[in-house]
Amino acid sequence: MLGSQELVLAIGGTGAQGIPVVKALSSNSKYAVRVITRNAASTEAQMLSSIAGVEIFEGDSYDEATLRKAFDGVEYVFANTNGFAIGEKAEIYWGIRLYELAREFGVKHFLYAGLEYASKLGNFDPKYRTGHLDGKGKVVDYLKAQPVTPMPWSVLTSCLYIEGLSEILQPFPHPKEPGTMIFAVPLGEGKCPLIYLEDYGAYARWIFDTPNRSTGIELHVATEDIAWKDLAAAFTEVTGQKAVYQDISLDEYFALGIFPEPDAKIGYSSSPDDSTLFTYRENFSGFWNCWKDNLTKRDYDLLDEILPTRVKSVKEWMTKTKYDGKPAQVLKTFR
Repeated sequence: MLGSQELVLAIGGTGAQGIPVVKALSSNSKYAVRVITRNAASTEAQMLSSIAGVEIFEGDSYDEATLRKAFDGVEYVFANTNGFAIGEKAEIYWGIRLYELAREFGVKHFLYAGLEYASKLGNFDPKYRTGHLDGKGKVVDYLKAQPVTPMPWSVLTSCLYIEGLSEILQPFPHPKEPGTMIFAVPLGEGKCPLIYLEDYGAYARWIFDTPNRSTGIELHVATEDIAWKDLAAAFTEVTGQKAVYQDISLDEYFALGIFPEPDAKIGYSSSPDDSTLFTYRENFSGFWNCWKDNLTKRDYDLLDEILPTRVKSVKEWMTKTKYDGKPAQVLKTFR
């Protein structure tokens, strides 16, 4: 820790969500950031280690002894657990345990990276069950039952990364119409929220900087809730390339090859015999049903007030980043 900087422990700091948070927190030397990673030699860890005030701590984020060492001297915590690695059951345990450790170590503010509790939003209809959403949602409900003294807590609930339009959501060429791109998802007429990760980091910074407003809140963030026909139209307007939205069935979606083994279990660091693990097909069926039926809602007036500089539409993001629909790596899970 340098000078009067306050130390933030970033759990999940080398992930897609964590990297913009680490960058935002370390941007003007108010905070030093300790990032836990399994591999200090990874591309992400090396990139972060080159930033002033960022310390790389090599170890397992899901190991009690490692965490106790990592928590030493920490004043703030950003906790982003990885349900794709550990599965829903372990994600619930570690989300709660991280909060408990933060209390034990006298942390000033605990920030949890949440997701929508799809099952609860859908009145527990099984069509909405989504392991990587529900696991975090259950932890959020636990946090909401905790006091805000002596340790304030906040939740930053996000959604699909807009950068996923270059990966899991990327378009593909129309087989019968050369020059036309297809954006195909099982969304029907629903609107899906997308979040620009750079803005996600800025919201995390606001939470730590503004505890008088952020304590005890679950801040639902997104760039825009967008229908996919409007997304395709925005792509055409920005790039000049024709694009169409194709509403497809869940079976057709899993046949696209986005998930090479759709019936494989999610939770690659867990035992494959764990009966609580979801398959990709089960998990992402619930996921898309959640957005298709418009179960979620965000307060965009509040988001504009908190971050006036935020990117406010998918079209604006496409223009800002010169998006062209070409593939790019975003999530480590898909590498």
